[in-house]
Amino acid sequence: MDERSDKEKDTLRFIISEEQVGQRLDKALAALADGFSRSRLQNIIQDGALHLNGLVCRDVSHKVSLGSVIEIEIPPVEEAAPQPEKIALDVIYEDEDVLVINKPAGLVVHPGAGNASGTLVNALLYHCGESLSGIGGVARPGIVHRLDKDTSGLMVVAKHDRAHQGLAAQLEDRSLSRIYEALVLKVPVPVKGVVDMPIGRDPRNRLKMSVKGQNAKPARTHYRVLKVYGEALSLVECKLESGRTHQIRVHMQALKHPLIGDPLYRAQDTAVCGAMKKAGYEEDVIMAALNFPRQALHAKSISFVHPLSGEVHNYEVDTPDDFFNLLKKL
Repeated sequence: MDERSDKEKDTLRFIISEEQVGQRLDKALAALADGFSRSRLQNIIQDGALHLNGLVCRDVSHKVSLGSVIEIEIPPVEEAAPQPEKIALDVIYEDEDVLVINKPAGLVVHPGAGNASGTLVNALLYHCGESLSGIGGVARPGIVHRLDKDTSGLMVVAKHDRAHQGLAAQLEDRSLSRIYEALVLKVPVPVKGVVDMPIGRDPRNRLKMSVKGQNAKPARTHYRVLKVYGEALSLVECKLESGRTHQIRVHMQALKHPLIGDPLYRAQDTAVCGAMKKAGYEEDVIMAALNFPRQALHAKSISFVHPLSGEVHNYEVDTPDDFFNLLKKL
């Protein structure tokens, strides 16, 4: 007997009522088994862990009948592949369901090629320990939305399936609100507006996204200018209506107002230098802008409805020191 089958399993039992008659097995079960995502239940069914009227049923699309008895064995939560690592986290809020993290610039969210360790997921596995009850059957934090490695600011993370489902639904219906600050070249005109341009993979550079990219998906960014620095640069507030990869960076570049310091979508140094010289900035301030080591982008606030309590949560964090010091010089 292998190690997994040795562990204790939970068994749940349900009886199909008139409300579920004629529904697919996975859909009916998702309504009955509170706290389990439909995708996880589909995996459990396909693994042969469900009995329908005493017989194993692996058909997720089977239509259920009145009075049918369903018994499912919930397998124990598996350990996540990434290893827990003691990495300092700036936790803004935490309970048994969710965390709100102020992510520093330079911290990668997910392990991947070139970043097998030292990520936010590794840090969360250590921080949360046994309080993670599993996302999709795996003991891992539920990353609802991401921030690029060199973008700082707020993220909300789920500790279990039910919280992950609730937050993901809010991300989908746009009730989970995220507001960013970006330092961009020159001043957008009009100073307040909406960028409505689909985003897809840039066919000429696989690291980049583009409004003319392949398999583009709808993307909308609301922006407004907060402060102008001599017409050379401006601090812009951006609110996401969708969550495409590099969305703010791509949209602002499409408006011809790229983010300062952006390694992928940055303005030409000559354009930044010329605009700042024209505005009367001294050489040291110009160099500070040219040498800013990351995209000047910060997720300053987040708002969501707690997926279990129903309470509205609003959080805001200050601009990090590197960004603040650049703005102070300007």
